[in-house]
Amino acid sequence: MTQTALPGLATPPKLKEGTLRIVPLGGLGEVGRNMAVFEIDGKLLIVDCGVLFPEETQPGVDLILPDFSYIEDRLDDVVAIVLTHGHEDHIGAVPYLLRLRPDLPLVGSQLTLALVEAKLQEHRIRPYTLTVTEGQIEQFGPFECEFVAVNHSIPDALAVFIRTAGGNVLHTGDFKMDQLPLDGRITDLRHFARLGEEGVDLFMADSTNADIPGFTTAEKEIGPTLERLFSQAKKRIIVASFSSHVHRVQQVLDAAAKHGRNVAFVGRSMVRNMAIAAKLGYLDVPPGILVDLKNIDELPDHRVVLMSTGSQGEPMAALSRMANGDHRVVVGTGDTVILASSLIPGNENAVFRIINGLLKLGADVVHKGNAKVHVSGHAAAGELLYCYNILKPLNAMPVHGETRHLIANGKIAEDSGVPTDNVILADNGTVIDLRDHKARVAGQVEVGFVYVDGSSVGEITDADLKDRRILGDEGFISVITVINRTTGKIVSGPEIHARGVAEDDAVFDEIVPKINAALEEAVVNHPDHTNYQLQQVVRRVIGTWVNRKLRRRPMIIPVVLEA
Repeated sequence: MTQTALPGLATPPKLKEGTLRIVPLGGLGEVGRNMAVFEIDGKLLIVDCGVLFPEETQPGVDLILPDFSYIEDRLDDVVAIVLTHGHEDHIGAVPYLLRLRPDLPLVGSQLTLALVEAKLQEHRIRPYTLTVTEGQIEQFGPFECEFVAVNHSIPDALAVFIRTAGGNVLHTGDFKMDQLPLDGRITDLRHFARLGEEGVDLFMADSTNADIPGFTTAEKEIGPTLERLFSQAKKRIIVASFSSHVHRVQQVLDAAAKHGRNVAFVGRSMVRNMAIAAKLGYLDVPPGILVDLKNIDELPDHRVVLMSTGSQGEPMAALSRMANGDHRVVVGTGDTVILASSLIPGNENAVFRIINGLLKLGADVVHKGNAKVHVSGHAAAGELLYCYNILKPLNAMPVHGETRHLIANGKIAEDSGVPTDNVILADNGTVIDLRDHKARVAGQVEVGFVYVDGSSVGEITDADLKDRRILGDEGFISVITVINRTTGKIVSGPEIHARGVAEDDAVFDEIVPKINAALEEAVVNHPDHTNYQLQQVVRRVIGTWVNRKLRRRPMIIPVVLEA
């Protein structure tokens, strides 16, 4: 049967010499936070180090990082961090890991490292980097890494083939098999075939589109749709996309040039990333087409295109602020807004709120649901099946995706002939050992969510988030009472202040006598009660009443003082 990570797996045994251990610290059961640790003979190799973006159930959180605790006390054993490509869910956590050891070597393609270095500059970290290209082979301690060109929604993506004494692993990173890519750089299946001939002991393949049949649509099919929309638009055009989607930005620049429009980049990450892409030659900018955002008011509306961040509904991104009327760009009637991206699971409600907000402002909103304005960057089921048949791996471990994606990928592996017992469906923290061409689940290490909230990293807990949800959903009540311990009488209060519970605080007048009676009884009958115990008396009385009377469960903070 398929090897599945089960709750309560034991702590893994000590690693034997010559065995390769793989521990995913993120990216399994979720879309984002991709990070995997490979270990053999006392040395560690890390592949990717990304972030996960918060959902609505995590209010106030900016980013979610992988849990570094598994490697935190072994950073001197890390020989390299290999970055497969430059998307945030693969590089976004690098600054937080390098805070722990700034000289960890970063390995990746030219564009990937340029994007990472710009991010690290903001954190005042100057990294040690090694630029690699497809076909290149590098030795990092006991790991020999060979890099393979793969096609994705960002240029310069690489898969990595890891040779060790314990076995050979092919990690795809994120990839698809667009046969007519905009930059002419296809996934190198001939290279895959050569690696398959050598022998792939474990295939770690991108699962994000594994449950979608067939093949992912080619990027070039987006061009005609953009051309049509640009020809029909009478006023300004606002295109929202990922700030690293160079191919999509290229298509927007080309369409704008054809229709006599100028383009302004909106959003700090968009401006930064496109400047890097243009400087390195990945983005071809037609002469005179770019204008600074602060100068767009000097142009007539039919000459303006805004290339913006915020396609996922991020509250502080440019498009969200436009929809809320909190941006210097004021969206109005007749403007065309194009959401040129897919929906990351968990972001649906935030994106639909933006769409509704823009429609209320009078804009025409075009998105993947009503026009072909985006194609995925991930291989669908047909493409994955091709890869399994070319590689003929002995073992498979689906990565990068929610549980449904991982299961679908595992089924494709089985259909291609990988023995069912050799397909591993792992969770974050599952320990997989590879030896003698056999991969097996060896145990589980504890991994959690590390929340970035403002300047704090890892200080916010799930309990804090629960409190925030209660405050947001149910409201807040404070009850302040002053009591005389000697007489057992209430000297002052209880003063009840509520937020988000009832329209009028006068509704609480009914419960005040009951609080007084319960407190006085507790002081008389239990003179040894601490203030904390008296506060719990208040909490129980008002909590029960509010639940029965108002059908709410607010956060209650009772304060009992002595006169």
